[in-house]
Amino acid sequence: MKQKPKSPVLPSSHTETARRRIMALLENQPVSARDISGAVGLAEKEVYPHLEHIRRSLQRERRRLIVLPSSCLGCGFVFHKRQRLTTPGKCPVCRSESISETFFSIGRPV
Repeated sequence: MKQKPKSPVLPSSHTETARRRIMALLENQPVSARDISGAVGLAEKEVYPHLEHIRRSLQRERRRLIVLPSSCLGCGFVFHKRQRLTTPGKCPVCRSESISETFFSIGRPV
């Protein structure tokens, strides 16, 4: 008689979607993509599409994704007008590659 294979038991943290886990992190305090990557178990470059989707989803809830912009550690230039969520590679003013990380959080209802 063949036995029916048992279904794997997943820890409760794996039953939530990656986006829900990211949103839970963003509710508490500003976090960087690197911090999100470590907490959720995704590669850092995989976090950015999720953040973009979360940004659009929050608009429907009349909330917003707050982006604390990166700045150049060499000259202090702040990337206020940058639309992309990724951290810039170089400073447009001094060409330094020493750029602080971008931080993200969720804003309160508008």
